[in-house]
Amino acid sequence: MARLSNQEGLAEWLPGRLAEENPVITVIGDAILDGWWDGLIERFCREAPAPVVQVKRRDFAPGGAANTAVNLAALGARVRFVSIVGEDTAGQQLKDRLVAAGVDVTQVISHPEMTTTTKFRVSSAGQVMLRLDDEAERVPADALRSLAEAIPGSLEGSDAVILCDYGAGALEGEVRDALLKALGPAADNGPVRRNELVVVDAHHPGRWAGLMPDLATPNAQEAALLLGVELPGGAARSPFVEAHANQLLAASGAAAVVVTLDRDGTLTVRVDNEGNTVTHRTWARPETEKQASGAGDTFVAGLTLARAAGLPLTTSVDLAQAAADVVVHRPGTSVCSTEELARHLREFADTALSDTELAKQVEAHRQEGRRIVLTNGCFDVLHRGHTRYLNQAKQLGDVLVVALNSDSSVRQLKGPDRPVNHEADRAAVIAALSCVDHVTVFDTPTPIPLIELLRPDVYAKGGDYTPEMLAETEAVERCGGTVTILDYVPEHSTTAVLQRIRSTGEPTT
Repeated sequence: MARLSNQEGLAEWLPGRLAEENPVITVIGDAILDGWWDGLIERFCREAPAPVVQVKRRDFAPGGAANTAVNLAALGARVRFVSIVGEDTAGQQLKDRLVAAGVDVTQVISHPEMTTTTKFRVSSAGQVMLRLDDEAERVPADALRSLAEAIPGSLEGSDAVILCDYGAGALEGEVRDALLKALGPAADNGPVRRNELVVVDAHHPGRWAGLMPDLATPNAQEAALLLGVELPGGAARSPFVEAHANQLLAASGAAAVVVTLDRDGTLTVRVDNEGNTVTHRTWARPETEKQASGAGDTFVAGLTLARAAGLPLTTSVDLAQAAADVVVHRPGTSVCSTEELARHLREFADTALSDTELAKQVEAHRQEGRRIVLTNGCFDVLHRGHTRYLNQAKQLGDVLVVALNSDSSVRQLKGPDRPVNHEADRAAVIAALSCVDHVTVFDTPTPIPLIELLRPDVYAKGGDYTPEMLAETEAVERCGGTVTILDYVPEHSTTAVLQRIRSTGEPTT
């Protein structure tokens, strides 16, 4: 399969390009049918102090591993789903919805003694009042045997494999043995490179450490189980996970661990080629609380698709966060399609704010007690050095404002052949990053007028400067702020990228 350049940013055309790659992805795991029953509450029942819900609408959707499968199909993958369901109404409904979504269910085992896991949520006025779970007490041994026998064929020709282990029993016994044999490293030769990308999305990811997966995607609670500790709440979770990065990698056996933190976004930890532990953060864009379910499945689907198509891990995580942001704002179990993701990214195309509007937004944030961080730069041909820098800047406060040099000022700074991308395109790509809250364009020789207007708490610049070198330092301090110098990654500079392209026709890695 062709691989996308690792210089791709979150432009609106990227979801379509990923769909064109059309990778084959096999999803193996616990299937669930989600039921959403919504109605009116006008009275309480006589026999108990419980509300009476007059059901007006019944919706059903694939859940669990099946939700991951339909999200992948909606984003353009060729999806094989491997699981066990019952020969019951719920099992047939689930298979029908998977087929309608374009998922291959050839390897879904239907068994007469199996109960298809179903989760019914009863709600009124957007509030879930009750959830009823109908689950199998056990998965029949002969059903597990049949599924285990199907594993080798289901993996053949796959670009990626996702194990969705929610503890419902489909990945136990002989199935687990078959997966460890088919996907695990060779016992006599040590770790070997597989053709498939292997992703573990499990309630207990440590159970699959022997696979040495490429990615593990625990949520906060699952990460706590891996570490054997209780995670702190709120904003302290991400620093805590980062401090325990090496333990997470060791306990999961994974090359990279992406911890999903709900409204706090995600934190990715991995070890780079030099043996250094590195992290990457995303920030969610939550709105009014909705009764949404399955955003984590959407995240895993987007992440796996992007990695299978060859995008770098940081870009893949950012794209997955954008896909999750689409569905988390909807009630029920939702799916993010290629078109919806492209439309979501398109919304950032005209997001560069004027000075006046930006000042209003910043003042509103300040009234809420939020800490304002400002940084600026050309940000032409976005690369890993940029995203690392912006993630560091975000962590200095609550709101990150990025001021882009206008096209004319970039030409004055960099020469007549720059910028490669016009200011509107640069603004759209930067705004799509989850760590960035606001973008503006300035045309003055320095951002001092903008500093005086916004009065940021922190002004951040790259580590090739010192505060004494910056003309902006005096203005920042006069406005009550501080200057912070962040890491500089010279090997990932835009100039180096362009020199490589011009000399070889290929971008840097």
